[in-house]
Amino acid sequence: MTMASIKQAEQQYDVGGVLLERPFQITRLGHFGLTLAKFEEGVRFYTEILGFRISERQDVAQNAPAVVRPLIKMIKDRDVVMLRHNTEHHTLVLISTSVNDLGERILRKRNPVKEITTNQITWQVGSLAEVVNGRDYFAARGIRVLIAGRDMPGSNWHCYIEDSEGRANEIYYGIEQIGWDGRSKPTTLYQRIEKPPELPQPSEWQEIDDAAAAGVDLTAGHRDIETLPPVHEVDGILMSRPFKITRIGPVGLLVEDAERALQFYRDSMGFVETERVPVGESQIIYLRNNTEHHSLALVPIELRDKLGLSAHSTLAWFGLQLGNYRQLRRAIDFLRERGVTVRDDLTPGVHPGIDHAVWAFDPDGHCLLLYWSMDQVGWNGETRGARAPAGPVSTWPDQVPGRSDAFNGQVFLGPLA
Repeated sequence: MTMASIKQAEQQYDVGGVLLERPFQITRLGHFGLTLAKFEEGVRFYTEILGFRISERQDVAQNAPAVVRPLIKMIKDRDVVMLRHNTEHHTLVLISTSVNDLGERILRKRNPVKEITTNQITWQVGSLAEVVNGRDYFAARGIRVLIAGRDMPGSNWHCYIEDSEGRANEIYYGIEQIGWDGRSKPTTLYQRIEKPPELPQPSEWQEIDDAAAAGVDLTAGHRDIETLPPVHEVDGILMSRPFKITRIGPVGLLVEDAERALQFYRDSMGFVETERVPVGESQIIYLRNNTEHHSLALVPIELRDKLGLSAHSTLAWFGLQLGNYRQLRRAIDFLRERGVTVRDDLTPGVHPGIDHAVWAFDPDGHCLLLYWSMDQVGWNGETRGARAPAGPVSTWPDQVPGRSDAFNGQVFLGPLA
């Protein structure tokens, strides 16, 4: 081995026997958090209209330190609501602005950062060792580590860090899965850990075996109740809505300093730059961490007004992929019939890799990107290239031609309903 190759090896990390530039590899957006001013209205929007299921609703005072519990109990909307669109314990976390602001001051020991309404942006890695080693890696690079340990509810091992503009990002491993009975873990199984763990840890399987042997009722967890009748036929299944959310992401962030944000997400987190799209005199940077065209977009904040986004948040958009093109078409009508603002006058080129998309807005004004398919990037890293935008919904055809990317990428597992 030459000196040059030795030096290169010293700068790399062993991740499951593979040498990488970081001691972890992000594989996808796992879950996401929103802070809401119109909290209860927002909970109803995401559950009753969009179809997320509640896996847990918990008063934050329940697990708070005794010294701050009286202060928390003064807050009206103090629940944390954990929602899911698939078998994972949660893929969307909703909290109120009051809870977020108090948590920022107590847990993160800082004042709430203006206009940040993403309480977490959470990226999955493949092992507990990656979380633990990632925590040390971030600390060594001077990145602020907010908390590391194990979360409850959800059971996932995590490390929260702060990006270049103060947003909380998380890498995590091993989230709880909810099976055919729709029940989450009973609260008696919660094992909250608020420090980096010693390795190795018992497996999840062993934890459940031990609980069963101790006589814990494994069927005592929460099961959500559907509020709408199953009146829509969706590809052979009767459902309560004419569509199914099958994937979350991509995320678009409005950033003050795009190049500085790029350094954080590319150099420290390991995202790969896919392409840049000019919009006026600015440009949006699109990044990926798997085969999808992009999982993150860095949008210069000066584009906020030009794009018609809410001034209260630095979240540009939060993507929700639907099951197919027909579901997207029907979802648009379903949302508009219920008074949801849906925009199809999108700036050309703002969503590269996505042919058909609209924006819908939650009660707080957060922009939700609804689409059905995204281009996949192969081994050579090349994209399909720019193509003509789909235009307004009124010009969309009843059917679209099949492409090699249709239904590819992260596959939805489990029944539609």
